[in-house]
Formats: sequence, C-alpha cells, structure tokens
Amino acid sequence: MKKTIVFDFDGVIHSYKSGWQGIDNIPDEPVDGIKNVIDELRNKDYEVVIVSTRSADTKGRIAMEKWLGKYNIEVDRISDVKPPAIVYIDDRAITFDGNTNGLVEKICKFKAWTEK
Repeated sequence: MKKTIVFDFDGVIHSYKSGWQGIDNIPDEPVDGIKNVIDELRNKDYEVVIVSTRSADTKGRIAMEKWLGKYNIEVDRISDVKPPAIVYIDDRAITFDGNTNGLVEKICKFKAWTEK
C-alpha cells in the first residue's frame, strides 16, 4: 500500500503571488522546484494528493486540472477532503510538537511565506 502525502495547492504548488483571483482563476506559475519534488515522490511510490477548497467547486477542480496539465504536473488525485496521510505540506501551518507553551503567540504572529 502506498503512503500518502498531501499537498495544499495555493501557496505550495501554485505560487499564489497574485493572491486569490477567484475559484477558477489560477494566474501564477508553480513554486520553483515543486514539480521535481512531486515527480520524485511519485517515483518513490508515494501517493501524492492535492487538497484544496478550490476542488469543492466543479469550476475550481477543472481549473486546477487544466493548470496542472499546463505545467505537466502529475498527481494521483485532487480532493476537497483531507485524507489520512504520513505528512501534510501546507503554507499555512504550524507544526505542533506537543508543547502548548507559546502556541497562542505563534498563532497570532503567523504569516505564510507568501506574506513575508
């Protein structure tokens, strides 16, 4: 059985430099090197899944599929529901290490890489 790795779309695969432009408007290029990472993981027999709220809408899913095709990025599936995985790659995440000390401060000061 393949191990699953989940990637967020906007800000992880799609560079998201222009910010949100609508459910079916994906204007920017991929994040540098992300295609190679995805290809390597798939070659190592990992299942690569994209999870995005865009995919909850048919227009958004179609736009993502076209965008991925344009850049020749192959994944195993696209979902709007986060499946069980060994790891989640997201630009809007804080790794929780079991220690709640300082967590509120980390949350309040958090900025995605695209906002820095």
